[in-house]
Amino acid sequence: MFKNVMTIVFLFASFLTGCSQQEPNTYEGNWEGTLANANTLNFNLVLEESPTSSYELTITNPEATIKEKLVVTNTKRLQGSIDDDIHFDLSFTSDKTAVTGFIKSGILMYHLTLQKANDVTYSGVWNPFMVDSLQSQAMYLGVENNEDAGLAMYPFFGDQRFTGTWVNGSKKEGEAILFRDYKTGLRFRAKLLEDTIQLETLLGKQTVAVTNFKRSDIDLSLLKPSGPKNQSIHKPATLNDGWITASTGDVGAISTSLSKLIDEVNKKELPNTHSVLIAKEGKLIFEAYFDGHNPSISHDQRSASKSISSAMIGIAIDDKILTGVDQKLYDFIPKEFQYTKDTLKSKINFEDLLTMSSGLDVDGDASENNYQSSDNWLKTTLEAKMTHEPGTHANYGSANPFLLGVSLDQQLQSPLELYMDQKLFSPLGINNYIIQTENTATTPYFGGGMYLTPRDMLKFGQLYLDRGKWKGKQILSENWVDASFKKYRRLQDVKDKNEYGYLWWHKTYTVGDKKISSIEARGAGGQYICVIPELQSVVVITSGNYRSRKLLQQPENILEKYILPAIFK
Repeated sequence: MFKNVMTIVFLFASFLTGCSQQEPNTYEGNWEGTLANANTLNFNLVLEESPTSSYELTITNPEATIKEKLVVTNTKRLQGSIDDDIHFDLSFTSDKTAVTGFIKSGILMYHLTLQKANDVTYSGVWNPFMVDSLQSQAMYLGVENNEDAGLAMYPFFGDQRFTGTWVNGSKKEGEAILFRDYKTGLRFRAKLLEDTIQLETLLGKQTVAVTNFKRSDIDLSLLKPSGPKNQSIHKPATLNDGWITASTGDVGAISTSLSKLIDEVNKKELPNTHSVLIAKEGKLIFEAYFDGHNPSISHDQRSASKSISSAMIGIAIDDKILTGVDQKLYDFIPKEFQYTKDTLKSKINFEDLLTMSSGLDVDGDASENNYQSSDNWLKTTLEAKMTHEPGTHANYGSANPFLLGVSLDQQLQSPLELYMDQKLFSPLGINNYIIQTENTATTPYFGGGMYLTPRDMLKFGQLYLDRGKWKGKQILSENWVDASFKKYRRLQDVKDKNEYGYLWWHKTYTVGDKKISSIEARGAGGQYICVIPELQSVVVITSGNYRSRKLLQQPENILEKYILPAIFK
């Protein structure tokens, strides 16, 4: 999802390598600077009740302080904005021990928890770039001359554990150039000096960091994640997050192939593997992180979060907000787009969308780029021609689940993200997560792109392994889990022609002469949640192979060669 923007940024990084030796009177090329502090891009938040019964939110980093008033709405939520760029939507927990909600900035909704510090104060942390502290303070700037004689600028960070900035467009303001990362919502102001570019990072209109850049010959396309290792074959740490931990021996697993897995990743034989986690018999038995990743960093799920979208449809059916998978799509489409309805499109129902078989010509890279690069995703998707009768032919893509999110949002009285938190994430004890929005920047995108920590990904898989229960509480009905895991159709446009459920993949692996079935949430770059009922196991693998089709199936190789032999008995 959003392939077109990321492709442009990554190709640009490669292109800049050959542009660094320019004439002195141009700024085109690569530039390098150093952030003043490893926590410059992390913000401390303090919410305090004022004498007038309103609330003041103070946002600080090592270089700046911003204060913003939040008002109480008639729905008892605390809301406010910073210059129409960054929006806060918070509320007190029932016991008043915390304030939870979302910071909406750019196309991301950051889930936030502020814990009670005293009678009138709540505090917490916001990490716009997902990492808790930078492991490299290096920052890079790619500069390109536009056809209109202007300059386009692209920031990159030495800490490569997050997926970077998505910059599109810039404008001149006096002697400076302004541009925005539409992913995180942060803004930048670049001042062009004689042999320096001075870059201000802005939160709204407030400068929160200043970095000076000098010319550099670094190849930006070769930047790689790095950092301390956090890996062991021993019992994982207990983190008070709901997971019971055990050693591999406690559940009869064999650690030797897991040791080999760690060695192979560290030798770069399995490149860009970020984490591997295994739960067996309801216990976390193996947890390894690489390239500086750790349990507190939420990871880009890409399309693996399609399976979370499926869960939300099931919960809405359980809640009778939706009546079932046979409901027709066009019963939920706004009146302004009903003109796109025809005889075939009128037959599309939710099950068709859940199984990638709507028949709409919206699948594959080219078609996805078509709607994701348009000004109105819904209009472009609904105007697509039909290629097959609904429910007869499955092609993998993101537009089908996107339409599910639009439909569910139409039925809710409260924002969709609050419903997701109330019904799924909060009951699972998932707090450190981010929801990506679709092009309106107001509605969660059901086509993919959420951020969850690997331990929380594992919880989601365990929820399905335990037939909708977590810690004895039924969050999702058994009927929905059963329906989700059924094999409906084969995906016709993928190499293995995988059988497919309700936004869940099926795959059969071989260990010796034994066939083992796995039901999987999958995301681009190598994000996998594998539910393996016959082994009472869940496996999570996260990776950073966003630019390599050759390594597309690396998590499957890891599962078959190293993990299944360890947990099979």
